[in-house]
Amino acid sequence: MMDAFGHLLGGFAVALQPAHLAYVFLGCLLGTVIGVLPGIGPAAAIALLLPITYGIEPTAALIMLCGIYYGAMYGGSTTSILINTPGESSSVMTALDGYAMARNGRAGAALAIAAIASFVAGTLSVVLLSLLAVPLAGFALKFGPAEYFTLMLFAMTSVAALTGPSLSKGLLAMFLGLMLATVGIDLQSGQQRFTFDLPELQDGIGFIVVVVGLFAIAEVFCGLEDLLKGQSEVVRLSGRLWLTREEWRRSMMPILRGTGIGFFKGVLPGAGATIATILSYSVERMLSREKEKFGTGMIEGVAGPEAANNASTGGAMVPLLTLGVPGSGSTAVLLAAFIMYGLQPGPLLFEKRPDLVWGLIASMYIGNLVLLVLNLPLVGVFVRLLRIPIGLLLPMVVSISAIGIFAVNGNIFELYLALGFGVLGYAFRKLAIPVAPLVLSLVLGGMMEQSFRQAMTISGADPGVFVRSTICIVLLAASAVALSIPFIAPLLRRLAVRSSAT
Repeated sequence: MMDAFGHLLGGFAVALQPAHLAYVFLGCLLGTVIGVLPGIGPAAAIALLLPITYGIEPTAALIMLCGIYYGAMYGGSTTSILINTPGESSSVMTALDGYAMARNGRAGAALAIAAIASFVAGTLSVVLLSLLAVPLAGFALKFGPAEYFTLMLFAMTSVAALTGPSLSKGLLAMFLGLMLATVGIDLQSGQQRFTFDLPELQDGIGFIVVVVGLFAIAEVFCGLEDLLKGQSEVVRLSGRLWLTREEWRRSMMPILRGTGIGFFKGVLPGAGATIATILSYSVERMLSREKEKFGTGMIEGVAGPEAANNASTGGAMVPLLTLGVPGSGSTAVLLAAFIMYGLQPGPLLFEKRPDLVWGLIASMYIGNLVLLVLNLPLVGVFVRLLRIPIGLLLPMVVSISAIGIFAVNGNIFELYLALGFGVLGYAFRKLAIPVAPLVLSLVLGGMMEQSFRQAMTISGADPGVFVRSTICIVLLAASAVALSIPFIAPLLRRLAVRSSAT
């Protein structure tokens, strides 16, 4: 631990150089701005801006690219809270209660707790990265295809069971998402599946198309309905833009729990931030005494997932720096940046270029502080967007959504798909079917299928492979508990009422 502290001090000597501080600020600013735009997530942001680092000294370039990484991770919360438009799969859980808080007049508090949770979680995750990188990298190697399958199974069942009042509706949305995840070319056989001979569907249905349709376009339809009925009105902000004492009290533990979940999930390769936010939201709902209020503006539903989202960035850097293994799409692009500069992440890099590695880690401490300073003063500015009349706000949402979708692939067909998912999202709202299980099973479905097939191939088609490790057994048991909670919780409440009556 003392060695790590000494190396970290040397890292701060590198990161606090004026030029490097400027690159930290520039990376955080660019990342936040790009993160606000739906469709351009951290991986795309790093890839788009990678060419501008040509000719820059490697340490400075990598510091800026990492700033773009965690800046973009934060930026997605702004549109999720204000206009119900998650830009990334990891922002979906924030939208569930963040947008409801905005509609309840507490948009300022939602944006503030998102910024604070991001800062606390990001800082603590870098502390853990400094202290636990090597041992955690060894633990991550214990996860094989069977463990990943059971982990994703637990993530999806917990959301299906705990999001919304009805287990059957949650499972319906989950299975529909899994069906959509099978559209496209099968990676193992090369056969087309459910493409209806449409070449646009050969690459599958994009996440951004689905999430913009189900959230943003569906919100526009609901707004139009209210406008035609004469029921629409500008959101009235209530109270101060800052957090109340009660909101502070309710947010602290979710932030700490979300930090732990996000960091340790980020260490494992896969959709780290997405699964981390799912698990954090599920944990907060399970621990809450007001489970039925989640989705109506509970600040715990913003604090926990936002902390998990940003803590996962520190976790994802563990396998990248210690093993040279990218754990997500964003760290895969960062790995390409390392290689572009003739650097191979791994144990030898810590020995050959400790100044670069520890300077990069130290810059993440500074970057989280920069993000807090950048975004807290902007809370009041962002909240003013809600004062825009509905007749102007709805076309603005449609325009931002269309630009976000078209910018990814330049495909008109995807705009029509988004419109179709908007109709589906509107129907889901009228039928009280939760949207989150569909979106998240779509994101995880492909990886879950590949993990299942790899595990079955390795075991010679023996399903017993899913109960041979302690990790698998624990995760399967957790899935069973999540599915049983909607049945057990009402029984326990009735028993409590009867005992109190007697």
